[in-house]
Amino acid sequence: MPTGTILVADDDAAIRTVLNQALSRAGYTVRLTSNAATLWRWVSSGDGDLVITDVVMPDENIFDVLPRIKKLRPDLPVIVMSAQNTFMTAIKASEKGAYEYLPKPFDLKELTSIVGRALEEPKTRRPAEIDDMGEGMPLVGRSPAMQDIYRVLARLMQTNLTVMINGESGTGKELVARALHDYGKRRNGPFVAINMAAIPKDLIEAELFGHEKGAFTGAQNRSSGRFEQADGGTLFLDEIGDMPMEAQTRLLRVLQQGEYTTVGGRTPIKTDVRIVAATNKDLRQLINQGLFREDLFFRLNVVPIRLPPLRERVEDIPDLVRHFFSMAEKEGLPPKQVDQSALNLLRRYRWPGNVRELENLIRRLAALYPQDVIGESLLEQELSQPTVSSFEEESGEAINLGGSVEKYLNNYFEGYGDTLPPPGLYHRILREVEYPLISAALAATRGNQIKAAELLGVNRNTLRKKIRDLEIHVMRASR
Repeated sequence: MPTGTILVADDDAAIRTVLNQALSRAGYTVRLTSNAATLWRWVSSGDGDLVITDVVMPDENIFDVLPRIKKLRPDLPVIVMSAQNTFMTAIKASEKGAYEYLPKPFDLKELTSIVGRALEEPKTRRPAEIDDMGEGMPLVGRSPAMQDIYRVLARLMQTNLTVMINGESGTGKELVARALHDYGKRRNGPFVAINMAAIPKDLIEAELFGHEKGAFTGAQNRSSGRFEQADGGTLFLDEIGDMPMEAQTRLLRVLQQGEYTTVGGRTPIKTDVRIVAATNKDLRQLINQGLFREDLFFRLNVVPIRLPPLRERVEDIPDLVRHFFSMAEKEGLPPKQVDQSALNLLRRYRWPGNVRELENLIRRLAALYPQDVIGESLLEQELSQPTVSSFEEESGEAINLGGSVEKYLNNYFEGYGDTLPPPGLYHRILREVEYPLISAALAATRGNQIKAAELLGVNRNTLRKKIRDLEIHVMRASR
């Protein structure tokens, strides 16, 4: 039978009652309070074997109390609950020394299980190691799926464990990798990213490990690779599923031995980097096809994180819309919002391009329309009418976009009256045109990037870079 005294602090009487009943039934002695002052008096007098507390209390924020608790009683587990279910709440709970963070509403069975585990574990918990980092919001969303991700990230911040992020294009894989770096113990080191899909296969090894002068044709000087550039920090290997087998073998050796040699070099170089990899492919399927090394997969997949597509967390769309409108406003665009009918339409949409597609839409709305409040009819037009509807492969086929672009620009300038819009219009409009243009070309060629590049009249590497920068979802080419 479990034993121990649980100190519960929450200003919500209903939550105190529910926790009292659940924990008492489990065999624990429970003491309840509605304020931080009483909780601190109990803790400082040596009472309690575990604390369960809300963050926002009537008299004090628990994040201001936690450091004092951990300094006075470092072995006392503290479980933090919060209705402010953001990424930064999870991070702050971890950095202030909390044993666990639970978003409200929480599952009572899960809470009881965490309490039992906390009381059974050896009383050695690391002290907080990170100073307050402010209220930045690198990740947005309060859905249960995002809460699970926040909790995993909070546990990983002070480790060097290798992480594999899996998710569709546009779900924010690099944002997660950057959060792991920026809020982890390597935050003072460099964050270096490399996209395997954007580099010619015969140059990937030189890009990763560097090369010596004369190592290959065109190597006129020694060049450092991404491993050397990321030393002491984090190396983000994006689209790891596109790495050729030869480079996979060299990467495996680095992960096993902690050292590498440059292309054309002979002297081993020690490396100190944290590896975060990401992919939108099924690596196990690639392993079965002989396209990815199974031993490398297990080396990279130490901690797997799956990012859900936006269609699986539509409850986050209102927060994301506000966030992207706020970003646009900080860039000098006028403040805007969407009405409830438009918000309902956004929730029903399937979002093949995920969060990146939503961000592009919101930026387009902020830049091109004079309305302060965006309604459903305008959104229907934006979501159902691509800028380019079709392509013809015959040479000389004309594509008339003038009317559509002219309408957008007229609406845009009308929104500013007698004043001029903020600088940077060319690049903003160009970005909005490029996304649907490239998407339409890829759709017309069924995802064949070689044919799409020929159709657009651009270099294949240029197209791949645009696809990566715009985070455009590419369908698999039909065989």
